[in-house]
Parts: sequence; structure tokens; C-alpha cells
Amino acid sequence: VGKTTLIKEICNQLEVLDNISSPTFSLVNEYETSKKEKVFHFDFYRIEDENEALDIGIEEYFDNNAWCLVEWPENIENLLPLDAVEIHLSILDDNQRNIQIK
Repeated sequence: VGKTTLIKEICNQLEVLDNISSPTFSLVNEYETSKKEKVFHFDFYRIEDENEALDIGIEEYFDNNAWCLVEWPENIENLLPLDAVEIHLSILDDNQRNIQIK
């Protein structure tokens, strides 16, 4: 659908200096912007229990006041901040992408 591609473009706009890749096995990648700001990129596809996210300190990441970009957020739905911005991606019948922001 393009989750990682979207995150790469967001990171590009934030002027991230690092190489962007999906953290499928590590769960989180940390990047730095040209302004020395932190950006955290999570991929919770392989997570089986929200406790795995708690074990890596997800609450501290979210409380950090940094960008937190999350792939597969439905796997940690109860841990997401109430003010999180949701971007929903889907592919329509005619192979076009649909993007909804909530």
C-alpha cells in the first residue's frame, strides 16, 4: 500500500539525515534531522502482544515530544496517544491509492 514509502517522504520533508528503512525486526529505528531533532519509526507488524511494545518503552517514546511514525498501529491500538494523527492508506479498485487523514 505504501506505508514505508510515505514514511520516507515524511522523513525527507523533516530533513532526516539517515537512511530510512522499515524496522520490521528491530521494531524501532531512530533518525536525526538536520535540526538535531529525533524521529522514531516503528513497525509493529510482527508484534503479537502490546506488552512487547511496552517492553521497548513505547510510552517513553510517545512522551518524548518527538516525531513517532508508526506502521501497523492497530497492533498497539490501546497504547496510542489520544491526540495521534491517523493516516489510512488503501488501494482502490482502479489501482489508485486512497489516503485519509484523521
